[in-house]
Amino acid sequence: MALTARDRLIDAAFELFDERGYDQTTVDEIAARAGAGRTTFFRLFRAKEDVIFPPHEALLEAAAARLSTATAETAGVALTEATAIVLEYYLTEGRRARIRYRLTNAVPALRDREVASMRQYQRLFREFALRWLPDTPAARLHAELLGNAAVTAHNHVLRRWLRGETEAVRAEFADAMAEVLRLHAAGLGPAPAPSTPSPDAASVLVLRTRKDLDRLLPQLERLLE
Repeated sequence: MALTARDRLIDAAFELFDERGYDQTTVDEIAARAGAGRTTFFRLFRAKEDVIFPPHEALLEAAAARLSTATAETAGVALTEATAIVLEYYLTEGRRARIRYRLTNAVPALRDREVASMRQYQRLFREFALRWLPDTPAARLHAELLGNAAVTAHNHVLRRWLRGETEAVRAEFADAMAEVLRLHAAGLGPAPAPSTPSPDAASVLVLRTRKDLDRLLPQLERLLE
């Protein structure tokens, strides 16, 4: 299957960022490497930094859709699986994710944007927890801790993989999320047992969304490839 202009631009940008560095690479150079024009670039991306980051809007939508199927008995499982959607996206990126990791560590503006994205997931998970907890100061604290802990567990395991410190990513993630739920998820139902998913396992995701499917489906197709 031929790559889309968007995919060609992303591939070209990551190649150039890896070869020359982020600040030394221009939009014109990215477009030329991709065999596209500057107009095409700005039709698909608002700025150079937009090429770097995952489609967080689509990932948040997919995570929220998984959370929306939860019941009081399955809330803990839903939180784990919603967080895993984000992890799986990075794992499918492979080398691209590792280049991004180096860039966000080296360029303060990119690191700030990455932090802002993490806060969106923290807020999503916090608001999800509040659906199942009483409206008390203690429960609001638990929800805040749970949202932060889920993102922290995800990032801890992901960064170990990005640094080449582990290949047992899914097993470590399952253990990390089981610990998060044990510590912070009282009232959210039973935690899933730590396990090692089969590398050949398939996932089925049911989405509920009011967004334009013609716009959303291409993003989700890339997430699930």
